[in-house]
Amino acid sequence: MSRIWHSLRQTLLAVLCDRYAIVVMVGAVILYSFFYPAAYRHQVAGNLPVLVVDEDHSATSRELLRKLDSLRVAHVVGQPADLQEARAQLEAGHAEGIVLIPANVERDILRGHPAKLVLLGNGAYLGRASWVLGSVADALGAFGREAAVTQAAFMGAPQAPPVTLVQRPLFNTQEGYGSAIVPGVAELIVHQTLLMGIGVLLGGRRLVLGRRLQFDLPTLTGMALGFGLIGLFGLFWYAGFTAWVQDYPRGGNPLGQLLGGTLFIAATVAFGLFVGSFFRTRERAFQYIIATSIPLFFLASLSWPAVMTPRPLVWLAQLLPTTSGINLMVRLNQMDASLAEVSRELITLAVLLVLYGALALWRLHSPKGTEGIKS
Repeated sequence: MSRIWHSLRQTLLAVLCDRYAIVVMVGAVILYSFFYPAAYRHQVAGNLPVLVVDEDHSATSRELLRKLDSLRVAHVVGQPADLQEARAQLEAGHAEGIVLIPANVERDILRGHPAKLVLLGNGAYLGRASWVLGSVADALGAFGREAAVTQAAFMGAPQAPPVTLVQRPLFNTQEGYGSAIVPGVAELIVHQTLLMGIGVLLGGRRLVLGRRLQFDLPTLTGMALGFGLIGLFGLFWYAGFTAWVQDYPRGGNPLGQLLGGTLFIAATVAFGLFVGSFFRTRERAFQYIIATSIPLFFLASLSWPAVMTPRPLVWLAQLLPTTSGINLMVRLNQMDASLAEVSRELITLAVLLVLYGALALWRLHSPKGTEGIKS
């Protein structure tokens, strides 16, 4: 037991004394917890600048301008004299969209002729452009329906369209970025920073020794406990403190989070020790994280459902601790799920812990092992 305690203390000291390890395992977790969720606090984009080119200068065009300016997503920031001037401002980044109201719009409406409006968007930022174009298009559609009432006063009631388009979001029904993305990404950040730190320490130690790393069982156990404590700190920092400060859904099943989170971190440490055993230098850890972060998030089936994912990828995803870990923590923290409702994820993580623990022992264990990770 004393050797395990000594290895645990030595591992924690190695993390604290290695500037790369402390930055990625502790510093990055704390830094991300403030800056990453803050960008999504408002859930959806709002008050994005829009330009209006009014060539009609009528009561109808002024009413349309008021409707556009009342939108939550868009805000009219200017009325250029012509389309060329508006386009120059758009290309300079001063606006996200342009609405052109051609001349004679009011006359065409009163005469029963179809009136045409032009909507242009800045495609440099696809998310913002989508929100602006979609919201402005909805406002223009509402304006068109009111114009039909005006036409009916002169020409009789128009015939109802045979098809009405009703748009509904399929997977993210609230269309909010924060509540849909941040909780899952938080677990991924903890997983990836923990793996990066383990890889940095193992890769750096192997580079110094010039050979494959080998540890006796007490040393390896102490190392795993040390990494696990750091991982638990990061996980519950996000699930508790960060969710509270940033005002995200939280606190659904605290006891379940303690059990499930511990199992998730344990499986992550075992996975990290196994993967890190192949790193010959500390730089390999950074390369691994850069290459895998985005695929891991999509394979977790949080932003894209598993039923829409090819079956081989679904099977592959079950071999990754992030798949079960992310879904487990989101359900326990944000959805107040019971342990019975996440039993599949718990069992999967337990199996992965045994699997990667055995593989890590195969790669790193030796009765005549080295002295462990040194600072």
